Amino acid sequence: MKLTIKTFFVFLLGVVLVISGCSNKSQVKEETSSKNKAAFQIVDAGSISLKNIRGIGYPGNDTALYIAGNDGLKLYKDKKWYKTTANQHDYIGFQAVETGFIASGHPQKGSGYKDPLGLIKSVNKGKTIQKLAFYDNANFHFTAASYSGNGLYVIGEAQSDEVSLGVNYSTDNGVTWKKSALKNFSADSMGMMAVHPTNGNTMAMSTRSGIYFSTDNGNTMKLITGPIMVTALTFSGDSILFSSVENEKILLKTVAPSTGQQADLFIPFLDYDNPITYLAVNPRNTNQLAFTTYKNDLYESTDGGKTWNNLLKDGKDK
Repeated sequence: MKLTIKTFFVFLLGVVLVISGCSNKSQVKEETSSKNKAAFQIVDAGSISLKNIRGIGYPGNDTALYIAGNDGLKLYKDKKWYKTTANQHDYIGFQAVETGFIASGHPQKGSGYKDPLGLIKSVNKGKTIQKLAFYDNANFHFTAASYSGNGLYVIGEAQSDEVSLGVNYSTDNGVTWKKSALKNFSADSMGMMAVHPTNGNTMAMSTRSGIYFSTDNGNTMKLITGPIMVTALTFSGDSILFSSVENEKILLKTVAPSTGQQADLFIPFLDYDNPITYLAVNPRNTNQLAFTTYKNDLYESTDGGKTWNNLLKDGKDK
């Protein structure tokens, strides 16, 4: 296996599974905004260049495809790129939801926020953010949220008084948290999570040995694929859209959790050292989907994956 893809999988799926005690400390919800919110606008970006892509999605309060970078949000709409003029935070673990987006990460310098952001939410395209949990205490590379907003998940990468090591979930918008028991979970790593768009109790996780599925907040897990290396996943209705690396090929598939039945989707050829990193499906129109790659390529389809438009190449608009 090439060094580049090895490094990628160590980063993406390298959270060591350790079962330890649970911390259910409540968090106080607080809404705030940055010092420079008056200057906040969404403007024509012209040409863009992204060094890091932290997540993608279709928030329900907009019609654009959102791309979270280390320097704020970029939006693709009507064949044009847009950006924000302020609050250009490093939105790690970006998740699109019906009312806006949820993320973790680090604040823009001079914004007045403490670092790390913990888990935050915005309902006005990033103009202001609401503190959900763990503010100034934790940063989460792996987060997941139901589109409906009724289920939140984070992977704690270190045990603390604020968050448990492993999968933590909240069913009350981040006020209280519990640790997932992960019964029947036997993978040697944890990776990207996804939550059913309307049922926050139903979630799935990608690992180096397949997809694990749960209907009880990750307390009981079931392996629903063979022992394949899965790099990204998201829900598309009741099905799961995922990307795997098999026989040195990058593949895009769907799987029905109830039956395990899979179907292949067409994607443009991707080099073996350029696997898919993030997937997004628009819950309001499941024919609209997008994915990014390790080398910061971005593709979008509006016909269910029959054809793809290459929006970014090496992080730059074409």
